[in-house]
Amino acid sequence: MGPQRPFNVELAAIETLFDALTDVAFFVKDREGRYLAANHTLVRRCGLRHKHDLTGKTVLEVHPRPLAQAYLAQDRQVIEAGCTIKQHLELHLYPNRRHGWCLTHKTPLRDESGAIIGLVGTSHDLGLADDHHPVYRKIAGIAAHIREHYREPLCLQALAHEAGLPLARVERLFRRVFHYSPRQLLLQSRLNGALAMIESDHERSIAEIAGECGYTDHSAFSRQFKALTGQTPVQYRAQCKNGGIRSANNESLLSVLM
Repeated sequence: MGPQRPFNVELAAIETLFDALTDVAFFVKDREGRYLAANHTLVRRCGLRHKHDLTGKTVLEVHPRPLAQAYLAQDRQVIEAGCTIKQHLELHLYPNRRHGWCLTHKTPLRDESGAIIGLVGTSHDLGLADDHHPVYRKIAGIAAHIREHYREPLCLQALAHEAGLPLARVERLFRRVFHYSPRQLLLQSRLNGALAMIESDHERSIAEIAGECGYTDHSAFSRQFKALTGQTPVQYRAQCKNGGIRSANNESLLSVLM
């Protein structure tokens, strides 16, 4: 029996919207990583002609292995850890099979009980061929380092130096690609880490979580957290315990579009 398509009406409507976008790939996958829905842009990226040629397949079946393995690792992170991936700079394939750069977003897809049943995502084509813009590999490396090491003290000047780029140019390229600065990415990564820990670890104190996520100033953490969520960390934890954070699945489905 093939994979089931949840929320058929909603998915059909969203597919129709994304079919009109030639620079954005849209996809929904089940827990096993099989495509449940996709727009025409993604179908073309995979070198296929029809959506039914993609439905039920995994990334390993439709993408070159080096790219597919990276996509699969992301999917596992989203589905198994419940993480949301935002504006991840990575390579994809254009319809002419040349490598290009895109920004990928992925978020868990949940059922009414809050259980993760898959993921939904988009990939926005930046229109930058890799062989014409090799500097974006360096920007992607800096972004990945920030996301992976946000718990540690980070020196952006040192990261720029290691990449062989002036910090001012790194700042400009970040704003061009992500529409925010490296420092804002660091802040986003730390706050996302704190959100995940508060949701999953009800025993650790808020102060411990703040320190674990790279904050040395607890008041600054609380202030930035409230600016992001509209709640203090203590209020957010209370809502998590009461089940308020695990919202209806349609909210998860639509959150990637915001």
